Amino acid sequence: MAARTGYADLPLHSGHVPRGLFLRMVRLSRAILLALVEEFGTAEVLRRLADPHWFQALGCLLGFDWHSSGLTTTTCGALRAALAEVGPEIGLFAAGGKGAASRETPKEIEAQAERIGLDPAPLVYASRLSAKVDSAALQDGFQIYHHAFFFDREGRWCVVQQGMRESARRARRYHWLSEGLESFVVEPHAAVVGARADLVLNLVAREAAPAREAIPELARRPPDRVVAELMRLRTLKLPERHALLLSDLDPRRLEGVFLRTYAAAAPDFERLLGVPGLGAKGLRALALLAELLYGAPASFRDPARFAFAHGGKDGTPYPLDWATYDRTLAVLERAVRQARLGEREELAALRRIPLLFRPP
Repeated sequence: MAARTGYADLPLHSGHVPRGLFLRMVRLSRAILLALVEEFGTAEVLRRLADPHWFQALGCLLGFDWHSSGLTTTTCGALRAALAEVGPEIGLFAAGGKGAASRETPKEIEAQAERIGLDPAPLVYASRLSAKVDSAALQDGFQIYHHAFFFDREGRWCVVQQGMRESARRARRYHWLSEGLESFVVEPHAAVVGARADLVLNLVAREAAPAREAIPELARRPPDRVVAELMRLRTLKLPERHALLLSDLDPRRLEGVFLRTYAAAAPDFERLLGVPGLGAKGLRALALLAELLYGAPASFRDPARFAFAHGGKDGTPYPLDWATYDRTLAVLERAVRQARLGEREELAALRRIPLLFRPP
């Protein structure tokens, strides 16, 4: 599992990608995917998409703004469009997207998996739980609005999703990778990239294990007892971070949620997280109670990563050079075509290029 170190701001930008640029992004994405699968296989593609530095570099190479939130959504959109054309051929598939499209992810996964004879259930579970973790178990002030799910014929997968904090004009990107994933609820991320938050409730941190044990026990208690404890908690004089966590919390309104968690009788934190209707507020309330009743604090770490490659459509570090972009497309597409015909000289030459830039 990749370590989460460093911080990076992703400014929240609005607007649309010029059509001419997006069409080129799709073509270049398609050529890059074909080259990667030809050279390394689909597992390596998923590893790279889950690497925040590589993903950021890809978005910059495709010509997008090097530091804006739109790099995530537009790069995923270009990859998805490219895979719609060549995915069945190379055994790599994409689902999800921005806003309403993200809610269609389970149906898209099921349709594509069934066409290739793959059991969709584990993939749908991974998609749903990764979204639930980043929207409820990791409460950093960023509302998830984009969810992209990539998988191959062998059932390996990665997730690239993003949340926004509109009031601060900031975004945060979350990366997941199935390879090496030992738990959905203990340090599951391959990486987190985004603006540092002042306060984070992180129930999937390693040190939050006491909270993950206490919360399901609370959820199995009769709802009236849980609500009574919450009412008592609101009358206590608490440290500043507790006051922030209690904002917009009404115990009486949460009683219906607690009825569902009580009926579910989930034996552990992961299965509790999957209970329909249990969102950020309900989980926050249970986390507070776990700390009050059991001395089981959650984690307030906020690790993130930053990545940078080269500029694009916003003119940074220089305006898009269309002639160079199109030459790159032509060279890579030709190399991929030749490699797939068994003539790998051009692709091998591209592979040697980084050696020219190594220090002596």
